[in-house]
Amino acid sequence: MDKSSRDMFRYFLKDKVRQEIDFSNTDQNRGTVPPPLEKPIPEGIQRIDLVPVEKLHDISVMDVFTAIAYRRSRRAFNPGPLTLKELSFLLWATQGVRKIAGPGTVFRVVPSAGCRHALETYLCAFNIAGLEQGIYRYLPVEHQLLLVSQPKHLSSRVSEAALGQDFAGKSAVTFIWTAIPYRMEWRYDIAAHKVIALDAGHVCQNLYTACEAIQAATCAVAAYHQELMDNLLGVDGDEEFTIYLAPVGKRKIE
Repeated sequence: MDKSSRDMFRYFLKDKVRQEIDFSNTDQNRGTVPPPLEKPIPEGIQRIDLVPVEKLHDISVMDVFTAIAYRRSRRAFNPGPLTLKELSFLLWATQGVRKIAGPGTVFRVVPSAGCRHALETYLCAFNIAGLEQGIYRYLPVEHQLLLVSQPKHLSSRVSEAALGQDFAGKSAVTFIWTAIPYRMEWRYDIAAHKVIALDAGHVCQNLYTACEAIQAATCAVAAYHQELMDNLLGVDGDEEFTIYLAPVGKRKIE
């Protein structure tokens, strides 16, 4: 890597950009209406109710200290299915809504810069008890799933889009997070992009801890083919695009 390229990418990791932005000119300070909390829900699309949050309190089989202490990346899964209750817990643990504070502002169980929450959660569901195979989008406000599509050869297509990492298509479900940058840009302009990446890390770490708590397995994946993954989800690759993924399955007995 040449020095100019290296310096450019290192610049992204720093926070000098805040000294270069006139925040009085952001869309927020211009009075532009904030972007919605989640993507619109198309009319007539199938939605699936998840297990209500108040019925998830008994799902953990260990205390938080043990879950954190034994957290690790696991790329092999038991072939058994995850239950809908387990999936509901994992979705709530990664993007669950605690309170809607106002238009475009929501408090969730994960932190986000400026409470902007620029991520959407998609699921490639392969082996969830009572749920058909397909691609779903989580609706955090409603705590529901929305059926996006049911493409053929989903498992092999996910593995291909994950650059041949076969375990991404051999899980019970693979979480795929997309970014909608404008949700963060509305407040932070070009300072938005580093904190979107940080937010994705917060979300995936919650997934790791929640998986350990129910004796499930996961492994974060940051290497993938951008266009293949975006096309699989049906997102445009510009205003919304894949940023991170994590396959999840039952943990193998060790």
